[in-house]
Parts: sequence; C-alpha cells; structure tokens
Amino acid sequence: MNHLTQGFVVLVAGLFFLAGQAVAGPEEELVRYVDENTQKLVQKLNEEKGLYEKDPEAFYTSMDNTLQEFVDFRRIAARVMGRYARQTTPQQRDVFVEKFKRSLFDSYAQALVSSEDFRINVKGATILANNDDRASVDMELVSASGNRYQIIYSMYKNSEQRWMMENVIVEGVNIGISFRDRFAQEMEANRGQVQAVIDNWSDAVESLNLDEQVDNS
Repeated sequence: MNHLTQGFVVLVAGLFFLAGQAVAGPEEELVRYVDENTQKLVQKLNEEKGLYEKDPEAFYTSMDNTLQEFVDFRRIAARVMGRYARQTTPQQRDVFVEKFKRSLFDSYAQALVSSEDFRINVKGATILANNDDRASVDMELVSASGNRYQIIYSMYKNSEQRWMMENVIVEGVNIGISFRDRFAQEMEANRGQVQAVIDNWSDAVESLNLDEQVDNS
C-alpha cells in the first residue's frame, strides 16, 4: 500500500470515527458520563482506604467533593423523609442532608475496611420513552472472587440539564425505599419527634442491615 493510499485509509477511518462520535445518542453519552463518574469514585475509594481511620473529616470532604456534582443528596434526603419533610424547618432539612451524607460515607468507609478489590462495569442506559429527563443505568459490580451484583442507578436531569443520580437499586433492593421506610419507622418509634429522628439517623442506618437485605434478595 503506497503512502497516498495509506493516507486515504487513515482519513476515511478518521471521518468514520468522528461521524460515530457525532451520532452518538443521548443514551451512549449518559453511559460515558456515568462510567466516568463511577470510575472516579472507585479510584478515590481505593486511594483513600486508610484515610477514614486517620482523618474522618478529610474522608468526608473528599467523598463530598467527588460526588456532589453527580449525586443529588438533597433530593434523595427529601424523599427519605417523605411526607414528614413538611413537618421540618429549612434548618432541619439542611441538617438531615448532612447527616444523611455522613451515614452513607460511613457505610462506604466501613465496607472498604474489610472489602476485597472490585470493579464496576457500566453496561447500558435507558432513557424513559415518556420522559427524556429521566433514565436508568444498568451496572455490574464484580468482586475479586468473581461474585457479580446488579446495580441500577436512577438518574434525572436537574434545572441545569445535568444528569444527577437520585436513587440506587442493588440486587433488586431499592435503597431509597429502604431508607424511607426506616425513617417512617423511626418517626413512629419517636412519637413523631422529627428532631429526634434526625439526631439519631446514623444509628438508624446502622441497624437497617442493607447488606442482609441484598444477600437475601
């Protein structure tokens, strides 16, 4: 193949590559976006396995910085409170968002202490036919021993048209609903005292046993 022919082949291949990029649909773009953010989180967790025990505040800050542009904690926390959110003040809602985030970050950290290496594969995305501002993303967590767990991210577009995660389903267990049910149980146990539920949320999460729910699903 002479240089002229080689150059023509390279040019055509390049044009096809660019065309493929140009016609990439919104679902493919969403897959890339979720994969980028997910791998960033996995890398951050692996890098900072020992940070939680040495400096919890630094761990919280690192996780918050990594996830704040991808996970809508405020939206998730409001859904966890459910109808009881109407009973809270703006200050109480702000406090609960922080409590909620910390409970999740604590769970991440404790899982890391005893966890084996793992990877997460983003398999595909589906944008809802009747609402293109909502989507689900199918993922798979693969442990070092070969165990596989299905994960589904529920996504929505915020007012800035950025895709944000608003819920997670692990092996069929809807984490958002599990948290919401727990909040309702705590409200009943505390006779409707929402401040008491907020103050004790970390203990409530610890007793939720999500790992057991996932294993039994």
